[in-house]
Order: sequence, then C-alpha cells, then structure tokens
Amino acid sequence: MIAFIDDHRGEHGVEPICQVLPIAPSTYYDHVAKRADPSRLPPRTKRDAELRPEIERVFDDNFGVYGVRKVWRQMRREGFDIARCTVARLMKTMGIKGAVRGKRVKTTISDKAVPCPLDRVNRQFQAPAPNVLWVSDFTYVATWQGFVYVAFVIDAYARRIVGWRVSRTARAGFVLDALEQAVHQRRPAKGIGLVHHSDRGSQYLSIKYTERLAEAGIEPSVGSVGDSYENALAETINGLFKAEVIHRRGPWRHVEAVEFATLEWVDWFNNRRLLEPISNIPPAEAEANYYAALDQTDMAA
Repeated sequence: MIAFIDDHRGEHGVEPICQVLPIAPSTYYDHVAKRADPSRLPPRTKRDAELRPEIERVFDDNFGVYGVRKVWRQMRREGFDIARCTVARLMKTMGIKGAVRGKRVKTTISDKAVPCPLDRVNRQFQAPAPNVLWVSDFTYVATWQGFVYVAFVIDAYARRIVGWRVSRTARAGFVLDALEQAVHQRRPAKGIGLVHHSDRGSQYLSIKYTERLAEAGIEPSVGSVGDSYENALAETINGLFKAEVIHRRGPWRHVEAVEFATLEWVDWFNNRRLLEPISNIPPAEAEANYYAALDQTDMAA
C-alpha cells in the first residue's frame, strides 16, 4: 500500500489516494519520515535490519543448506541472543530456506552366492568412542558424461567422514580406495575391535575388500537381508550429500566437478556442519571434546 502511494502520488496526490485506500495520510507521512530517518524506526524494525545480514551470512557460509533450526543454532553459537521464531520470520521474509532431503534410491546390488559376514551392528549405530564402528555406503550422481559414484566411510561416534572416493564406475576398487583413505587417515590399532559395517553390495563383499579389512585388523559386518534400516547411518549421510550438494548445485558436467564439490562438502561437513545427534556441534569438535575429556581423566588418575 505504501509502495502504491509512492508510485502514484505525483499523478494523483497523497490525500486523494488515501481517501480511496484504507490508510490515513498521517500514517503514510509517518512512514515516509521514518524511512528518511532510520533512528525513528521501532526497536524491532531496527533489530531486524541488524539481523538480516547476519542470517544471510550464516546461510551463505554453510552452502545455503541450513534451515531455520540450524541457522538459529549457529547464530547462538556465535553469541547472538536471538529467538528461533525470529530467525524463522526473517528467513521467510528474505525468501531463503534450507535443503530438503529427497527419497532414498537403492544402489545395492547383492550377490546371494557370496558368503556374508555376520551383522555385528544390528541397527545400533551408536559408538562409545572414535574408531569403534565405521559404516560405508555409496551413491550415484548423474552428469552430462554419465553416472559417477561417490563412496563414503563414516566413523559412527561423531558421524565424521573418514574416507571418500569419486569414480566413473561402481566397481569394487573405488570403495576400496575410500577404505584405504580411512585407514591411512585414522591408523586404527589392530586388536581394538573396530567394526566395519556395510550393506550386502557386491563391492563390499569382494575378496579384495574383505582381505583389506582383515589386513587392517578390522572386523567386517554386513546388514541383514530385507532390512530397510540395515545401514541407516551411512544412508543418512548419503541423503545429506545429495540434498546439500548434488540437488542444489547441479547440473553436473563431469566427474571432476563432482569430485571438487565433494571435497569442499566433506571439509565443511567434518569441521563446521552442526549435527543434531551429537548435540548440534561439528563432528571434529565432538571428537576433540572426547579426547580432551579422556586426557583429563588420565591426568586425574
């Protein structure tokens, strides 16, 4: 209504327009005066003007995928005294919203003739410490040059991605490369009882993969047949990856573009993304807190 008067006041005048519209001329002039002198604006309006760029910054700094809850929690971590409803209201007026995960797509191709390890996890994806339980899975990405595949190895304690690989083919070698990266990065000691859990995909049941697990002293575990939650944690990470990177930043031209985007996302996910299951802190921070508490306990002993 104010904008309409602004657009037509030169042609018809303010008072004649206000006689037709349900607004008093004094109301319009008061709005014009406040617009010319921001110090006369109401406190809430001033506060909103200060918060909007901060909300936009938090949203942009986190791949543009955070919804109201995550933006609110990140701002609270940074010291802003702001209510969740305020973030929701301002994000709505700014026209920004977080990523929404799509439906799960099945990529597992099992081979019933291949013997499977036991399911040592039984859908319990909680670990008391890092390097107790790793879960693995892969997903696919459509590009202009055909499908490419992305594999992840996740430490269940803090949902940290400890290994990943992008490949033009879904052969066993590329999931083995992700495992190699995880082993090299974490260097788990043999005999600690580290369990590696996956679905019944033929890539994870290959001879080379199982041999590498045995060589590293890692116990294999495979989900049960017909269980939609057999590898739920890894599928959750896949879903976040697709929603936060692939669906929002495509279309994808080639494997190199997917690989670079995955590199950026994994670094952000591990070091800055807030995860609700670990008290809304990043995975790296959760692991650092664990080892800090362990050191304090050792010193006290």
